[in-house]
Amino acid sequence: MKKRFLLAAVIAAVCVSAGCSLKQQVPDNTTESGESATETEAPSTIAPTTEDTQQSTESPSSEAETEKDVKIVIATDTHYLAKDLTDFQKSFQYTVDHGDGKVMPYIWEITDAFIEEVKEEKPDVVILSGDLTYNGEKESHKEFAAKLQEIEDAKIPVIVIPGNHDINNPKAARFTGDSTQEANSITPQEFEEIYQDFGYNEAVSRDSASLSYVYQIDDSTRAFMLDSSQYEPKNLVGGMIKDDTYDWIEEQMEEAHDLGMKVIPVSHHNLLDESEVYLDDCTIEHSEQLIDQLESWEVPLYLSGHLHVQHNMKSTKETGIQEIVTSSLSTPPCQYGILYYGEDGGFRYHTKPLDMKAWALKTGNKDKNLLDFKIYGNRFLNKVFYNQAQDEFDRRVDLKGLTKYQRDQMAKVYAELNVASTAGKVYSIRDKVMKKPGYKMWEEEGYQSILSQYLQWITSDGTKDYNLLDKE
Repeated sequence: MKKRFLLAAVIAAVCVSAGCSLKQQVPDNTTESGESATETEAPSTIAPTTEDTQQSTESPSSEAETEKDVKIVIATDTHYLAKDLTDFQKSFQYTVDHGDGKVMPYIWEITDAFIEEVKEEKPDVVILSGDLTYNGEKESHKEFAAKLQEIEDAKIPVIVIPGNHDINNPKAARFTGDSTQEANSITPQEFEEIYQDFGYNEAVSRDSASLSYVYQIDDSTRAFMLDSSQYEPKNLVGGMIKDDTYDWIEEQMEEAHDLGMKVIPVSHHNLLDESEVYLDDCTIEHSEQLIDQLESWEVPLYLSGHLHVQHNMKSTKETGIQEIVTSSLSTPPCQYGILYYGEDGGFRYHTKPLDMKAWALKTGNKDKNLLDFKIYGNRFLNKVFYNQAQDEFDRRVDLKGLTKYQRDQMAKVYAELNVASTAGKVYSIRDKVMKKPGYKMWEEEGYQSILSQYLQWITSDGTKDYNLLDKE
């Protein structure tokens, strides 16, 4: 491959997420309200990271944007669920409380608030990088596509690619009472049909081997929407790029160079090893091939999702590619990214949490959780991560001997660090949390658990704010 200079910018990102998290079954000891009848209750106090992890992060150079800059809204892992697919009873509530942090009880309000904020932002394009639906339910896809049409009707283009949850997903289900019932999933062909107006019909080029395509953002910038999901012959969590797709990418890179186009590649799965703990299902399989290919053309910026954590990272080369992983829109602080990309390849990126209170006031919604969503979201996420730790204690034989006090302290620390990690702001609490008894207990009592390994990675990695990037 010939080296070509296409972009002169750089961005970075990535961490850990739902696509890589453990799955649990609904136990027999859930209460009628859907809460787990565990020995220890989840903490009711708000972690001290509420304001730090949830407030809006504005770009330090936001006033310096020019009319020539391309403005892109980036959202990922929306995990929309059709409302008719749940009755909000026991199985739904348990799945929410013991999931990976998606605020499914308010996913409809979150989606509507996002649509309204996009209209106010007036970007040149909205990029959704996969896991559009909860578990690939056909009904969810159709309903979500109808929502996206509201953005298109406001003359703002939306482009999408699938994530590992979206196609041929055997977990597509309807929540009914204390059980789930199978729901219809969709094929790759149906995905393209449902989202034909969101990138596919407008594509400059289509890859015949996958759902990848090239979209012309403006006269000098193209988005390479790369389908990294595996759904044939069966659905897999991990990602990869097909051999034929690599050939197509090379052809499109050469064409973009000949036309003087800047290129922004986007996929659902991560290009770089953003997490030292969760690799197999998060980083694109054999991603070094894609890294070498893009770096040979001196492409500096890559966008992805999947981890449900705000993060960024640069490849090992001094002038290598950088990746931004935007956190999940469905997971507190429920934020999206705003990227300004200049003609010279310079860029500015910052995140923006949804203002659910403003949306509730505007629409007349009097739900107290929405009117105080920062506090609600923090408590919700703390509870989910607290439950994750408690579930780990129940599963592992070597942790059965922990006392109630040890379990409680360890679970609180695990929750606090994970809430901050999701928001990309571990740096603000790491030193304080590492001094807590619960953290020491993870090192002494739970060191063999993957959760302990993950906590060590979080604290070693969490040395900066991952919500801002500025490259002139």
